Amino acid sequence: MPELPEVETIRRGLTNMVVGQIVTGIDVFYPKMILNGEIAFKKLLIGRKITAIDRRGKYLLFRFSGGLTMVSHLRMEGKFFGAPANTPVDKHTHVIFHFDHGNELWYNDTRKFGRMVVVDTGQENQVGGLKSLGPEPTADTLTVAYLVDRMAKSRKAIKTWLLDQNNVAGLGNIYCDEVLWLTKIHPEQPANTLSKEQIAALRENIFLELDRAIKAHGTTVFTYSALGHAGEFQNQLHAYGHVGQPCERCGATMVKIKVAERGTTFCPQEQKLCLPDQQAAGRLKRGTK
Repeated sequence: MPELPEVETIRRGLTNMVVGQIVTGIDVFYPKMILNGEIAFKKLLIGRKITAIDRRGKYLLFRFSGGLTMVSHLRMEGKFFGAPANTPVDKHTHVIFHFDHGNELWYNDTRKFGRMVVVDTGQENQVGGLKSLGPEPTADTLTVAYLVDRMAKSRKAIKTWLLDQNNVAGLGNIYCDEVLWLTKIHPEQPANTLSKEQIAALRENIFLELDRAIKAHGTTVFTYSALGHAGEFQNQLHAYGHVGQPCERCGATMVKIKVAERGTTFCPQEQKLCLPDQQAAGRLKRGTK
């Protein structure tokens, strides 16, 4: 699934590609993808100009003239492509936007999980997952005070906590592994056991890693690419995908476990699980590690 850096890369590319253009037609080949219904969707958007494209977490927000916003979530495999008019349509392309400049914007989705919906601008926070989405991972919106307070109320493993979009918007499996490796925190460390110093360091590493990833146009893994172009950040990953390889810092062999049903790679030497004495004693009594 594309995470914040990949979605931000797409947003910037789409801004250059389609902002200022007027929608002259829309083809919908998989109506279930359109939450308004195909007829209403076309009626709402045809004839309107795209004025801006914003991002909230992993959601793209297409701003249209007349006070409308199209909310798009790419889910696992969704991709947008620019294409010349009259290009033959492949079987995985489900929505095509036609523009007054003669070009087209295609939405391609192998698994058909992506969704689009048009709402009045200002009402997008009432859409699905946007309702309870946590703060953006920026210095202004994600404060140490917020993290300290919110983590203190949760016994969840820190990776599970970070993956929860209600806590922080935009982080996914790849970047959770990366920021925890950078901060030397075990992915199963209970969120409420982190010190303020660890939380502050984790916060800074979230900012630094996401900024680096955006500059590298995101991470391309498996079949995902941003606007059809491969990102380069996969060449800078320290933990994700490095199972069985030596840790870059200490040389210990990187291991992989499952956390929140996600494959999770970390360094067993530098990312040690430090449980409170009572929890550790309970585990020993039960004969678990």
